[in-house]
Order: sequence, then C-alpha cells, then structure tokens
Amino acid sequence: AESVLARALELCQQLGETPEIFSVMVYLVAQRVLRGEHRAARETAEQVFSLAELDEAPLLAGMAHHMMGWLLVCLGEFAPALEHAKHVMELYTPQQRRAVAVGYGIDFGVQCLSYTSAALWFLGYPEQALKRGREALALAQGLDHPYSLADAQSSGGAMVHLYRRDHQAAEALAEASLSLASEHEFRYFVAQATVQRGRVLAEQGRIEEGIAQMRQGLAYWETTGIRYRRPAFLAWLAEAYGKAGQAEQGLSVLDEALAQVKKTDERFFEAELRRLKGELLLMQDYKTKAEADLHQAESCFQHAIEVARRQQAKSCELRAVMSLCRLWQRQGKAAEAHQMLAEIYNWFTEGFDTADLIEAGALLQALL
Repeated sequence: AESVLARALELCQQLGETPEIFSVMVYLVAQRVLRGEHRAARETAEQVFSLAELDEAPLLAGMAHHMMGWLLVCLGEFAPALEHAKHVMELYTPQQRRAVAVGYGIDFGVQCLSYTSAALWFLGYPEQALKRGREALALAQGLDHPYSLADAQSSGGAMVHLYRRDHQAAEALAEASLSLASEHEFRYFVAQATVQRGRVLAEQGRIEEGIAQMRQGLAYWETTGIRYRRPAFLAWLAEAYGKAGQAEQGLSVLDEALAQVKKTDERFFEAELRRLKGELLLMQDYKTKAEADLHQAESCFQHAIEVARRQQAKSCELRAVMSLCRLWQRQGKAAEAHQMLAEIYNWFTEGFDTADLIEAGALLQALL
C-alpha cells in the first residue's frame, strides 16, 4: 500500500491541480497512522485540511475532520478530537455517506462514533462512551457494509467495553467481529479481535490461554505492517503476565510498549502503561521490596497521573491515583491517600456502576 500511494502522489504532483490528490492524501494519513508514523500523519492531515478548505466541499470537509479526529485520539488529544467529531456528524448525511463508502470503502459516521466513544471514556464519561459505541453498532447494523459492521463490533464495541472492564459484553462483540472479519478476510480486525479475546480470557482467569491468544493476535498484526494500538495491546499482555506471576516478563513487554510510544507519539494509552509498570514493580511481597524499588513504583504512578492530567484523561487518572493510594495506604499515609482519591472520585458524574468507580468507592471507605 505504501508504494502504491507513493506512486499515486508522484503522479498527482506531475499532473498539477488534480482532484485525485485529496483521496491520495486521505489514504496517506490512514496508512501512516496504521504504521505508527504519527508525526508524518499529522503533517499530512493538515495538508488534507488545506485541500478541503480550498475546495469548500462538505464531503471533503467531513473527511478532513474525520481523519484529524481519529489521529488526535491516537495522540491522546481527546478533547480536541471531540470537536472534530462534532463537525463530522454535522456533515454526515445519506448523500455524503454513500459518496464516502464508494470512494473510500468506509462509513465515516460509524468510524467517527467509534473513536468518539473511546475519547469519551478516556475523558471520564463511561456512560456516554457506551452510548456512542452502541450508536456506532446500530448504525453499522443498518448498512449493507460488512467492513463497517466489523469495525463497530471491534473498535466501537469491544474496545470500549474492555476499557470499562465489562468483559462479558466485550467477549460477545469480539467474537462477532472475529467471525465476520474472518469470513471477509479483514486481517486488521481478525488480529484486533484475537487480541481482545485474549484479554477477556486473561481477565476471566484463563491467563495462560489469554496470553497465548494475545500473542497470536499481535503476531498476526505484525504480518500486516500495522503498529496502531500496539502499545495498548502490549499493556494488556503485560498485565496478564503480572496475573500469571511473571512480573519480569511483563516489565519487558512494557518497556517495548513505552519505546514504541516514544518513537511514534501514539500516546493514548501512555498513562496506563506507566501505571502498570508501577504495579508490576510492586508484584513481589511488600516486605521484601527495597526502598528504592518502592520509590521507583511511586514515581511510575506519579508519572501516570501527570500524563493523564495533561491529556484530561480522567479515567486513566482515577486508575493511577488508586494505584498510588493503595501504596500510600500500605505505607501508613491513609489520610493523604483519602484526600487525593476523593478529589478525583468526586469529579465523576456518571459510570458509578463500572468496575473502576466501584473499586474507587470501596477504597475511599477503607482509607477513612
């Protein structure tokens, strides 16, 4: 795909002013995001915006906002992504939908709702995230477009349920996406759904089986040249290694994930990666941990909180604060822990039936 797009761009540049260049640039954004080339993707997305503004066509404007919104979620810029998503849905009409499906092979309404659902979860709105994911699925089910359905099941469905730690709902959608993607040879969604299924298995206590599934999905992912979402999937794998009592293996996986974050700027899961590193550092018996090791773990939690606050990612901030407060509780600093946890917990206005907020409420009581 990369070589074909490079040749297409070369031909457009030789021809001068040609309408095909917009399509080529849109595909280049997608290709660069999927390969983990986010800096180059951002430069190209800005060029797409410039072309759309010159043309003043609603269809081009919708695609430009769509590509930028998707990219910003990858970069961890969740609030700006929602602004672009708002413009996408304002421009999403049946006429535009047909034109995009024919011209680009996607339904940008389904995809927009899917990445909006993810952004909302990170920003601390788990109920709104679930609602948008369901809207993406309902929209896709009304289309005669298998790719969009597999996308909604896996990206807008299973991913958001996994973020919310609703593993039973995630399992059903991942299985449905895997079946549909296998039937139509959508390799991207086959790989993603396989990793998602492995995550579910690990959370259900079938840890070794889950690790094997995640490794299988990641290996299949590698054959496509895709790097997108890999840090998040590696985080799940590392967490599963921790559950299996293999903290060192988990830390090695996290180092690989953080190296990719640094290289690619795909930062939407960075706070979780840093939090999990702290958790794995604490896996051994607390009494055997040296003070330096405890300090390193605490530094990981503090770094995770800093990243989450910079991204306005309240859901990740809550998890990181809980990890830090559990450590402080063991160190006899319950009052400081309670004050810190109460501040982030009281920010939330929804999602109190989700696992994270249930655990946060219980921890608050234990810290009194």
